[in-house]
Amino acid sequence: QCNLTGWWKNDLGSKMHVATVDQEGIFTGEYITAVSSTQKPIEPSPLIGSQHLDKDGQCTFGFTVNWKKFSDSTAVFVGQCFAEDNGKEVLQTSWLLREKVDSLPNDWKATR
Repeated sequence: QCNLTGWWKNDLGSKMHVATVDQEGIFTGEYITAVSSTQKPIEPSPLIGSQHLDKDGQCTFGFTVNWKKFSDSTAVFVGQCFAEDNGKEVLQTSWLLREKVDSLPNDWKATR
């Protein structure tokens, strides 16, 4: 069974902490990114998400990170948890980052 609760680290050194996952699959925590294009110091950012509580243990999930403490952007992540043969849990994710732009004509460059 995949359990998202706890600390996770990605290949770039970013860290995520999921505090608890409730009975409906809703969770909260914080994300500490290791990469940023802002000149401000990086600070832990709040996250909120949900996961499917599948019996096979390889659940899908998604969460939003609000970078409000050092940026005006927001990121969303979607992924799936996989349990390897040795019992190690691995999260595979994709993400989108939405940056604030100054006008509607510049909307095309706001999402990465």
